[in-house]
Amino acid sequence: MSTIDYAIILTYLSTIVIIGLMMQRKAGKNIDSYFLGERDLPWWALASSGMSSNLDISGTMIIAALIYAMGAKGFYIEIRGGVTLIMAFLMIYMGKWNRRSGAMTLAEWMKLRFGEGRSGQAARLVAAISSIIMTVAMVTYFALGGGKFLDQFLGIRNYLGLPSEFWAATLLISIAMVYTVASGLYGVVWTDVFQGILIFGAIAYMASLAYSINLPEEFTISLPLFDGGFQRYTTTLKEWTSIIPSSELNIDGASQYSIYNLFGVAIMFYLMKVVLEGSGGTGNYMLQRFFAAKDDREAGLLSAFWVFLLSFRWVFIGSIAIIGVSLGTKIVDPELVLPAVVETLPIGIKGFLIAGLMAAGMSTFDSTVNAGAAYWVKDIYQLYINPQASKKKLMAHSYMASIFIVLAGLGLMFVFKNINDIWGWITMSIGSGLLLPMLLRWYWSRMNGWGFAIGTLSGMISAIAFKAIAPAGVTEYTMFGLSTTVSLIGTIIGTMFTKPTDESTLQSFYNKTRPFGSWGRFKSQLNPAEIQAVDKENRRDIFSTVLAVPWQVSFFLLMMSIMFKAWTNVLVLGVVFLVLSISLYFTWYKHLSTDAIQK
Repeated sequence: MSTIDYAIILTYLSTIVIIGLMMQRKAGKNIDSYFLGERDLPWWALASSGMSSNLDISGTMIIAALIYAMGAKGFYIEIRGGVTLIMAFLMIYMGKWNRRSGAMTLAEWMKLRFGEGRSGQAARLVAAISSIIMTVAMVTYFALGGGKFLDQFLGIRNYLGLPSEFWAATLLISIAMVYTVASGLYGVVWTDVFQGILIFGAIAYMASLAYSINLPEEFTISLPLFDGGFQRYTTTLKEWTSIIPSSELNIDGASQYSIYNLFGVAIMFYLMKVVLEGSGGTGNYMLQRFFAAKDDREAGLLSAFWVFLLSFRWVFIGSIAIIGVSLGTKIVDPELVLPAVVETLPIGIKGFLIAGLMAAGMSTFDSTVNAGAAYWVKDIYQLYINPQASKKKLMAHSYMASIFIVLAGLGLMFVFKNINDIWGWITMSIGSGLLLPMLLRWYWSRMNGWGFAIGTLSGMISAIAFKAIAPAGVTEYTMFGLSTTVSLIGTIIGTMFTKPTDESTLQSFYNKTRPFGSWGRFKSQLNPAEIQAVDKENRRDIFSTVLAVPWQVSFFLLMMSIMFKAWTNVLVLGVVFLVLSISLYFTWYKHLSTDAIQK
């Protein structure tokens, strides 16, 4: 990079650190301020922060690699997590259900659902520990992508026997740590808003550049092999831009991407996972935004705006893939498409785009670490170790927990060697250990805290153990199947062989959140007008969710198809998106309410 590029990046880094430090005093009032911004942050800022947090370097690199290698069909692989389809469920009902709890963390939510006895405490402790583990894994994911990207430009040498990618990641994380630790959610949200502006500037530039490129009717791309090498593969523009998923792919068995050859099975599998995951809710930094929302209406609005902003990620991904294909044989490793494209940019623009991508990476990091630290402070230290801890003590542990999570995440960089590996493990293995306990806690009233604790522990332990012994090339379906099966068995055994949660706790939980499922006897305790209102709300939510999932998929595919100049796809997707948008206006948007029960 040139001096101008470095100057642009330095200016950006200085600005976000200053913004973060300006929020330090406001965030340092207490842990409610530090982790939830006193639930006084505007919905559009929370949504902007969420979008910035989702648009990370690691995710952008792996999704760009899949779209570059597989064209529009790569989109369907990323239904596993990169499409963020869980937003459809959060937008319609899961966001408001979580907000109604009044909790600060997923672990604290367990107290409302399972009570304050030993069963509830076990669920809360396990939820906190599992969330911290997931946070560390996400930091590793961020570090791998950020280090791999920045290493291409900073020219850092190997030092103390550690690879240059590690030092590049450490540099990026250290800078983000300054404002994340100092300013909590206030700093996270407002630096994310600033960084979002920079990100959109980068998206606009790359879109204009890619749109001027006309790809040939036939071209070659590069695919990664299991042995660490790469091979060239020829495809056509028509096939590359097609959004119609085939039942099978014909990728050479030596390629890492051959695990997706049963494409129809993979898509159905990913959709099933999304439905289970979306219906069970989320955790960590995404959930934190909904806990921080003011009311049900703002939870819905921030979700819709979040989805709208995220749609531009697919403009950016499509742009990177198009430019990557146009570079021909210069692309060897698909996961390095993004830095290879940035390398071709002129002086000044390169520095601006790198700053924008660093902004995306730091947004993911700051949100993840801030949410993860809350579990240690609120659900372990304050609850079990030092219940009488002073505000000063709690804030000190907030800082220390953030630092520990980062160091552990950096350490895991030596276990995982590529971004797709860690992302697949997070979404399809260790995350799957949480999937069914997270789902059943909402809809199965008999489930108790022991069921959640044993189900979660067994699922996550099996995922970690399987990772340690599994051979190379094991499919994601295998990892998912093992973790979810073990987790389901643990949940059922833990629930059925222990006492049910007491009725008063269950009634209190239902009165606050009003989920659908096996809650009939608790709903019957409401007055007739409330029962009628709850039934109407539940029916609307179920129907609207059925519309919202294809609405989000068609929206994102539409944005990417525009970049591909696939006008038939644009027309079809545009009509589908318009019809679904109008339908959602009447079934969902018109009924957004600040009231606890929507009439």
